Amino acid sequence: MSSASAWEPVRRVRTYEQVMAQIEQRMLDGLLAPGDRLPSERELAQLLGVSRPSLREALRVLEALGIVDVRPGRGPEGGTVFVGRPREGGFAILLKMQLALGHFSDGDVIRTRLMLEEWSVAEAARHATGADHVELRRILDLMDAPELSARDFNRLDTEFHVRIAESTGNALASYLMSSLRTAIHRRMIDASERLDDWRRACGPVRAEHRAILEAIEEHDPERAAALVRDHIKDFYGTG
Repeated sequence: MSSASAWEPVRRVRTYEQVMAQIEQRMLDGLLAPGDRLPSERELAQLLGVSRPSLREALRVLEALGIVDVRPGRGPEGGTVFVGRPREGGFAILLKMQLALGHFSDGDVIRTRLMLEEWSVAEAARHATGADHVELRRILDLMDAPELSARDFNRLDTEFHVRIAESTGNALASYLMSSLRTAIHRRMIDASERLDDWRRACGPVRAEHRAILEAIEEHDPERAAALVRDHIKDFYGTG
């Protein structure tokens, strides 16, 4: 652990945000890594010059995001705080909140999804394995079930697109895809349920999915990207 003098007392009004900023900066500087133990709550509050309630507020936020791991109880590790690994769910929650508050327009969401989806299918066409193809086809087979609800159909739709991103071999891309799809899940269900006959509308969606998978299996990145672009634009009515 670095020397106590490296911690700076917090002086601004929004104390918990300053506590978070200092912990974040130490991570960015490489002074804190996953598995490292932070000073005790009492010691850390003294080092930062903040109250323990303010420190706890910051730690609660960081724990919800999976950035720290507070281990309650007794024993050598009881009541201590360790640096963790951010959970995918934490990013998705923040993104959903930003969307709910209107910080991103529908146009921003569509354009961002288009960029990520086009890149993903093109890379999948280049790098997906036979096992990836089998798994993608299994998901599409499940989507053919006539008794699916709109919610289940959209859940499988999300699984299909996220699985494509996973097949690229780029962990960050699949993480972003999963978080984005989680954030817009409610919007997609609402859009489906507003259709006069969403089950009939699912027919073209199923066909488009099959065509996208076929382009991936045939290692045709240009065709795969074009197909997913048309697929998304058709869904949002921007084609």
